[in-house]
Formats: sequence, structure tokens, C-alpha cells
Amino acid sequence: MAEPNTLYKLIILDMLEKVDFPLSNSQITNFFLDADYTNYFNVQEIIQDLESAGLIFGTRTHSNTLYSINDFGRETLGYFKDKISEAVEQDILKYFEKNKFDLKKDNSIRANYYKTDNQKYAAHLQVYSNNQAVVDITLVVSSQAQANVVCTNWKNKNTDIYEYLMDNLIQ
Repeated sequence: MAEPNTLYKLIILDMLEKVDFPLSNSQITNFFLDADYTNYFNVQEIIQDLESAGLIFGTRTHSNTLYSINDFGRETLGYFKDKISEAVEQDILKYFEKNKFDLKKDNSIRANYYKTDNQKYAAHLQVYSNNQAVVDITLVVSSQAQANVVCTNWKNKNTDIYEYLMDNLIQ
């Protein structure tokens, strides 16, 4: 059997390989905590190790990081996948079966902000479907606090905003 941290790395690679969308740090962490495999701090260290080794990549937003596996991670997983027991594979599948809709929904709405060259902030707001942005809006605001509020509200009101835009733009 593989050393626990090596196994945990393989589990994360396997999880990311099984889905067609990125997983957030909290979604990965929740799997480990729910299954009582290890603690929060160990999961964070393992995710960092995988990212540093170039096996996964993270996309940071104002409130989260979304992780995806890359080709090198897939290749590595291919060599060592047999180290993951059938029981662990079943735990992963059960977690996805129970949470897949919520996992996908949570990661389909993205919001981030950044400072512009003219000392303002741009809030970049997106809705993804099948790994493609179907809504992609950038709003420039005057402060970081406003950008943060815009990003937070986008998470909660994106459907209403999308419907409003479509109703007014298609008329």
C-alpha cells in the first residue's frame, strides 16, 4: 500500500480526472474530511504539493481556487492508479454521485476582480456550461470594496441578471 500522503495525492488526481469541470479547494477538502481520511491542513499541503509539482493547476478567484488536472497529472495517475483501493474508488464515486449537481453548479458561476492600470478595479463575471463561458462580463468600478460586492452579488444574482440582459437585448 502507498504511503498516506502519496495515496491522498493520487486520490485528488483521480477526483479531478473523473469530472469534466474544475473542483474547488473546499470541494476537494470536504471529500477528505467527510470520509475522515485526513485533516484540513494535510489536504492543503497535498494540494500545494500537486500544484508545485505541475500535476494540477489552480485558477484563483476572489473567494476560491478551482483545480484541474493537466496532461502530466493524467500521465502520472495512469502509472499509479492501481495504488488506489476499490474501497477508496467507491468513496469517490459515492461523493460525486451525492454531490455532482451541486459541485458543477457551484463551479459554473465565477467571479474575480483585479486592479486596472488606471487605479480602478475590474470585476470579471462569468457563467460556464460544459467548460465554456456562456456569459463573460467585465465591469469597471472605482474601489476594491465595490469590486468585491459585485463579485459576491454575481454569485447570488447571476440568473436574474442574465434573464434581465437577455430580455432587454433580444427585444
